[in-house]
Amino acid sequence: MNIEIRTDKNIQNNDRLISYVRAELNQEFQRHSERITHFSVHLSDENGVKGGDDDIKCMIEARPAGLKPVVVNHKAHNVDTAFHGAMERLKRSLEHVFEKRENPRGGPLEYADGDKDVIDDEEDEVL
Repeated sequence: MNIEIRTDKNIQNNDRLISYVRAELNQEFQRHSERITHFSVHLSDENGVKGGDDDIKCMIEARPAGLKPVVVNHKAHNVDTAFHGAMERLKRSLEHVFEKRENPRGGPLEYADGDKDVIDDEEDEVL
C-alpha cells in the first residue's frame, strides 16, 4: 500500500506529520490492505495566514484495486481534526463501495410474507 502526502505552502510538511499520517492510515485500513493499492493525502490551509474557522482542508484519495478512486474532503480548524474527519468519511465510503461490489443487488430477494412455502390448491383447479 503506497501512501503519498502533500501539503500546501501554509502547512509545514515534516517527518513527524508524514509518519503520523502513515501510521494512522495503516492502522485504520489494515483489514483492507489487500484491496487498496494507493492513498494520496492533501492538506491545505485555504485562508493562509489570515486564519479562520474550518480553514484547514484534508482531501484523501484511495485507489481500490480494480475499482474507481474514492475521494473525500473534510474541513476543520486544525490538521489533526481535518485528517481524522476525512479518514472517517473515507472509511464509510470504502465500506459502501466494497459492500456494493460483494453484493451488487443487495443479496437474495426475500418474500414479503412468511407464506412462501404454502401453495394455494384452489388456483390450480380447472373450470
